[in-house]
Amino acid sequence: MGDAEIIPIGTRGRPGRGQGSGRPSAASRSLAGGTRKTGPAKERPAARPADAEADPSADSPRPQPASTTEPPAAEVREVPAAARRRPPARTEERTPGSGIPARDWLAAFQSASRELFGDQWEPQLARFLAFLRRRVTGDYVVDEYGFDQEITERFFMTALRPIAQKWFRIEVRGIENIPSEGGALVVSNHSGTIPVDGLMTMVTIHDHTGRFLRPLGADLVFKSPVVSTLARKGGTTLACNEDAERLLRGGELVGVWPEGFKGIGKPYAERYKLQRFGRGGFVSAALRTQVPIIPLSVVGAEEIYPLVANLPSLARVLGLPYLPITPLFPWLGPLGMVPLPSKWLLEFGEPIRTDEYDAGAAEDPMLVFNVTDEVRETIQSTLYSLLVQRQSVFR
Repeated sequence: MGDAEIIPIGTRGRPGRGQGSGRPSAASRSLAGGTRKTGPAKERPAARPADAEADPSADSPRPQPASTTEPPAAEVREVPAAARRRPPARTEERTPGSGIPARDWLAAFQSASRELFGDQWEPQLARFLAFLRRRVTGDYVVDEYGFDQEITERFFMTALRPIAQKWFRIEVRGIENIPSEGGALVVSNHSGTIPVDGLMTMVTIHDHTGRFLRPLGADLVFKSPVVSTLARKGGTTLACNEDAERLLRGGELVGVWPEGFKGIGKPYAERYKLQRFGRGGFVSAALRTQVPIIPLSVVGAEEIYPLVANLPSLARVLGLPYLPITPLFPWLGPLGMVPLPSKWLLEFGEPIRTDEYDAGAAEDPMLVFNVTDEVRETIQSTLYSLLVQRQSVFR
């Protein structure tokens, strides 16, 4: 034991030998500052010292001592002279849009216009710009009732047409009974909780005959702030005999829904059962102006908002004729206001002539009542016939 050689911890050989090689250990190289220059691999010593091979502890790995010895100067990577002479990078200032040529902007605009308006995008864009110019300068025509034909045809009809054709899939019959010119009175049943049937009748008549239907609206329509303006521009007029007679004498196609709020606000259990047609004021207007009465029967509007209940007390507080409760509204919120896609059938009946009556026939209440009842019975019988022909509610 006294003659045993003492080997310090952390070495593999005699004191001062370290690993027994002339190069720094891996631990010391990792702690040294700077970067090592890559060079050719150095030749490993051919043999280890005999005393290290004789020591059994030399074969087991031992932790390396930390060294603060700096690496040789030859192993520090040198920066190339070209890199030292390279000027610092600078950001060049650019003017807005200088990166894309004007011809590329023009090509992108033409491509987008072609996708939006089709191959005939140039004349359509020119017409749209001309329309904007007329609206800005006030160079457009509005009649004495507030009807704006350009707005109605370009926007209202364009917005309503997809609903009529794709959502309700309206099928029209008897459209030839509407005269191509001159005054006429279209009398229709009313239903649907919300008067959507009036809008669908307007777009259907316009698309099939090219004529604009001038509806007669209730007082509530013109008391609403936004609805009143849109109704006036779309051709709606207050439902009074004076305005109706003036329109009919002027050769307009006038629409009336004699059931009023009693028709659109009736419960779903009473669907397609006509309510009372009032006092027959529309018949008096037709008799005075000697225009034909065209009965219209609409099937499909009763199912868009099935009315299952009503809140009359709350409706009176809000100033409404009724407050509907449907299977979807108000339970689903705004989603419950989307109408159900029922299948619609519109049939225009044969005109009921009024020009064969005397000029004073409008003052005969019995005659007015008989003609009113004839119109009502014609619409009711046609409704029953259409319901039999319809395969189902939604197709």
